[in-house]
Amino acid sequence: MRAAQRMNAVFVRVALDHPLPTLFDYRYELAPVPAPGLLVRVPFGRRDVVGLICEVTSQSDVPADKLRAVAAICDSCAPLSDEWRALAAFAAEYYQRGLGEVALPALPQALRDPSRWARLFAPEERYRLLPAGRAALPDALPARASALRRLADALAAQPALAAAEARALHPKASATLDEWRSLGWVALETGPETPDLAQPPALTDDALLPHLTPEQQQAVDSITAARDFAPFLLHGVTGSGKTEVYLHALAGLLNARPDAQALVLVPEINLTPQFEAAFRTRFAALPENAIVTMHSGLAEGERVRNWLAAHTGRARIVLGTRLAILASLPKLALIVVDEEHDPAYKQQEGLRYSARDLAIYRAKQLAIPVVLGSATPSLESWWQADQGRYTRLTLSRRAVADAVLPSVKLIDLEEERRRGRASIEGLSGPLVTALKARLERSEQSLVFLNRRGYAPILSCDACGWVAGCPRCSAYVVLHKPERTLRCHHCGWESRIPKSCPDCGNVDIAPMGRGTQRVEETLASAVPGARVLRIDADSTRRKGSAQALFSDVHAGEVDILVGTQMIAKGHDFQRVTLVGVLNADTALFSHDFRASERLFAQLMQVSGRAGRSGLPGEVMIQTRYPRHALYHALARHDYVGFANSTLAERRDAQLPPFVYQALLRAEGRTLEAALAFLQQAAAALAPLPGADRVTVYDAVPLTVVKVFNVHRAQLLLECASRAALQTALRAWQPALRSLKGVLRWAVEVDPLDI
Repeated sequence: MRAAQRMNAVFVRVALDHPLPTLFDYRYELAPVPAPGLLVRVPFGRRDVVGLICEVTSQSDVPADKLRAVAAICDSCAPLSDEWRALAAFAAEYYQRGLGEVALPALPQALRDPSRWARLFAPEERYRLLPAGRAALPDALPARASALRRLADALAAQPALAAAEARALHPKASATLDEWRSLGWVALETGPETPDLAQPPALTDDALLPHLTPEQQQAVDSITAARDFAPFLLHGVTGSGKTEVYLHALAGLLNARPDAQALVLVPEINLTPQFEAAFRTRFAALPENAIVTMHSGLAEGERVRNWLAAHTGRARIVLGTRLAILASLPKLALIVVDEEHDPAYKQQEGLRYSARDLAIYRAKQLAIPVVLGSATPSLESWWQADQGRYTRLTLSRRAVADAVLPSVKLIDLEEERRRGRASIEGLSGPLVTALKARLERSEQSLVFLNRRGYAPILSCDACGWVAGCPRCSAYVVLHKPERTLRCHHCGWESRIPKSCPDCGNVDIAPMGRGTQRVEETLASAVPGARVLRIDADSTRRKGSAQALFSDVHAGEVDILVGTQMIAKGHDFQRVTLVGVLNADTALFSHDFRASERLFAQLMQVSGRAGRSGLPGEVMIQTRYPRHALYHALARHDYVGFANSTLAERRDAQLPPFVYQALLRAEGRTLEAALAFLQQAAAALAPLPGADRVTVYDAVPLTVVKVFNVHRAQLLLECASRAALQTALRAWQPALRSLKGVLRWAVEVDPLDI
């Protein structure tokens, strides 16, 4: 980090993490002249902040004596490339945010803290085992010194061991290594690690690769043959081996171009361990830091190390969740988006971007192939393939020999009731019988309920009181193991009352059921079964989800109960039965995407059964067994469902046949939020492009109050994406001039309306 060294002043235009969509001019009085893409520390108001240099110029519209000077520059970090800054600029323009609001949050927190720059880019210390140490260490270590042995083994296994890695292996590594240095066993080296761009290929023998089916081979050939922008929609039924297609495509890329980088996106953090394990096994010839992960569950130190490995080109494969789409990858040559239909790819706070859509743009920008994989593609992607804009690759059969798609049985709950067949706390007789049969055969079962907690409602039969959140317009959820009532919107908690607070009745009771209650019911309904629950409550601690899934794969679980966390991506080899509870609620949602999401969810969770060749069965409890969605599901007919739903969307003029944007407002009162939106609608009317935009009435959100803040929205629709963008850009200054609300935000291509 350079201190001030005077020279003739030049000016830099800097992007800051600030709502104003403008660059800020500063005098630059350090030496030498900086390059665009470098990070700087600049004064802003009464504090110093980190910004990104976007332009270097010899003149400014502001007089030089009125400009403040750059305080420091982070020249130890290579500049962010022109392509990366162009990607951030596109995201800022399309999603109606300032450039700094996109570029700065996309960086690890450590890079946005100038106080950490010196330590972050200090010469790295590495320890190298000398021949004398290699000969002496095995006999010098005490028999029970396991931590010392781990340290010695790590030194022997690699050319140089980083000091940070050594400290992770042994709490007193520094003192121990200093002692070994004094004995002449270890040498200390300092200096930056230079990336080895001539690393060995990922694979050296194609004969070691698993055999592909003809459909898989055709997909791999199409992807590896692409030499320009080529979007592929890989539509493969569950268990068809989409991951194997990704692995072969990556192997082909890395064998052909040893310096190339690939980005693989997954929708959820809990899917990263199994993907990382598959990549490390397949590409064992690559160095340890050639495969890195990026997601919000990483410790900050690990995240910045992985980001820098990608930024410097040392990382060949980057595996991450949606935030990884904005990682700096100077040699990016292939993008894979697994489960591309998943709503988790859409950020719901701050910059409300779609990682899948940015992946398409980034691939086009770099003229590289992008693969969108799913058993249930989003209707937007399916429509693009229908129009010939994407190349559709189909895997119609499961990859494992003799493995077929599971049979689907609809359990008519009304028919069960009419016939007097008793259910056990929401579990029908046929489902319980099937669970017991799997237990007897030492097979695993999965029970899916997309509702966590014990019960969604706690109520009083005497007076009708229902436990609600004092800060939100929502009921609180009963969590029995913790003996608490918890709001899933704001996090408010309280102890379970012993009696009704309104009338004093002690017979207050839970209504409905969540995963905790189902777990409790299964323990008594299926005696002897080992029941495990996986949801957001049981996986709060870091690493807990991976440990629980390991128990399932190891066969230590008979019945797995869970939410959407268990519905996709997991390869449960011994699961032969899937039971689905309470799916009907999504059939009558006000959200026009609800049926698409339900179908995808049920197809995905159904695909967990019968993957190893054992016959699989799916049992869905429903009161509407004749519903068209369930009939398409029973036939595993995604194509028929997609085509009929697209026809409905076309008739109703809904996406993907129109483009939408939302203006959301949050106020201290609902009246204030609605008034702001009405003023905003009036301000839009005379602006360019507004005559082609349909503006609907301002309405409250479904959950109108969250954490004592009232929320409302204004929906905009237009048949032209360009016209909608023109109107939104012209609207921004008018919106910033309006007052009366706490916050407002424009969301482009919203998923939740």
